[in-house]
Amino acid sequence: QVQLVESGGGLVQAGGSLRVSCAASGSIFSVNAMGWYRQAPGHQRELVATITRGGITNYADSVKGRFTISRDNAKNTVSLQMNSLKPDDTAVYYCNAAIRVSTWSAPSDYWGQGTQVTVSS
Repeated sequence: QVQLVESGGGLVQAGGSLRVSCAASGSIFSVNAMGWYRQAPGHQRELVATITRGGITNYADSVKGRFTISRDNAKNTVSLQMNSLKPDDTAVYYCNAAIRVSTWSAPSDYWGQGTQVTVSS
């Protein structure tokens, strides 16, 4: 059984900063790409940022220059530092990871339960 557990998030004023983190645990052979997605009320879930095991990052245009994704391969964790937050960043943020549970299995997608980020104007 694999679990992704998120922490962080909360309420912050516009212009402020927040950090969300996610830890993968359970029967893990290896963790490939990890990332963060978000879903605002009435909107589809959208990509925020991803990071490969080798550290190559990808960001949504809307967060470039403000958000930074990082990971610790030894601890199977991924974090998202969010600076210069805007009300439009308000959403539930979900952690995602492509995880192999054995040497002969292909990676499968796993999701965290989500953590609320609210930015007040």
